Amino acid sequence: MLKEPGYRLNVGLIIVNNAGKLLICKRKGQDAWQFPQGGIDFGERPLETAYRELHEEVGIDRSSVKLLSENINWEKYDIPLDRRRTHFLSKRFKGQKQKWFLFKLIDNVDISFKNDPAEEFDDYRWASYWEPLELIISFKKTVYHNVLKFFEPIYEETFNNGN
Repeated sequence: MLKEPGYRLNVGLIIVNNAGKLLICKRKGQDAWQFPQGGIDFGERPLETAYRELHEEVGIDRSSVKLLSENINWEKYDIPLDRRRTHFLSKRFKGQKQKWFLFKLIDNVDISFKNDPAEEFDDYRWASYWEPLELIISFKKTVYHNVLKFFEPIYEETFNNGN
């Protein structure tokens, strides 16, 4: 993991259902949509974080998904100063540096936000592959474009072969 001053290490999760739709969640009390994501705890490997965040943020157990791919790059974005939360300001974070994972659901699951102590989301939907770019907040668009472009061949191979 390449720590970088001012950036919180984080994972991003793209979860695809059997119909090829991507899980996107709405931030609580806002009209802001995003993929599940979460911070990497001290001593934790990114994949461990990804499985923990799957369970915490959207109620999906690791046994219900298959890891399709991991982005080879770390993506980062800056959060505008007026949107930084208190814990970001106190730790002097200006943004996040993320490792992204692509998961396919192998079991039918009920999406649940009850495991998340931060209660970040209050709704979800299943979106077409590129639709999240239309819904995501502007400062994350470049990251979302980069990861969707990176995962596109794996996604196409998975859903064009009927796997």
